[in-house]
Amino acid sequence: MVTRKDTVFSLPRGRIDEFQFDAQVADVFENMIQRSVPGYNLLLDMIGVLAGKYAQAGTNCYDLGCSLGASTLKLRQNIPSDCNVIGVDNSTAMVEKCRHNLQLDHSQASVKIIEKNVQDTVIENASVVVMNFTLQFIDNGDRRAVIKCIADGMTQGGALILSEKIKFEDPARQELMTELHHEFKKYHGYSDLEIAQKRASLEKVLIPKTIDQHIDWLKTAGFSSIEPCVSCLNFVSLLAIR
Repeated sequence: MVTRKDTVFSLPRGRIDEFQFDAQVADVFENMIQRSVPGYNLLLDMIGVLAGKYAQAGTNCYDLGCSLGASTLKLRQNIPSDCNVIGVDNSTAMVEKCRHNLQLDHSQASVKIIEKNVQDTVIENASVVVMNFTLQFIDNGDRRAVIKCIADGMTQGGALILSEKIKFEDPARQELMTELHHEFKKYHGYSDLEIAQKRASLEKVLIPKTIDQHIDWLKTAGFSSIEPCVSCLNFVSLLAIR
């Protein structure tokens, strides 16, 4: 993937609109997520590891909210060749770039990228489902139903890898994790202005929940085993087994 530097929020804005995954963001998204999400590369590696362990021959493997296809590629490169990879994203710009990126990969498993809302996607015969930092952008009232839909469409022993930015009940812990996250972004070259403007933009659409809330949704949906597999600051990935 060609990586361009993220400067989306580098200039002062008179009005901060809600964050959108438009063409401007898609052009720099790889750089943006690398500099904004601590532990992101480890998460991608773990997706490859977990896909290799849990993908079942002749099943579907989904990447819900696939963006540019980084996790889609990890799936495709580590599953049986008779599996089908299905990536879903509702951003036209992301879907176009994702399809281009996947054309450069020659793994044998078939792959299809669909432009669609995750909450309108039917999950079927799925042994692996990845949902990276996607549920947090879905309306709160729809999140439980999305997880239940995923669970209902999974094979026995299948794995959901759910990654989310979370919040903490303890105000002091929340303040510390937020401060450290901002320091992480400054370490990677973002200015105070960029951090503040992006935060204001994201707060309009990204509504984090606690890890306990996510675990409750997963248990209620029917997942039998739920364990954190990657965690850094206020970013957590849960491995849920059907």
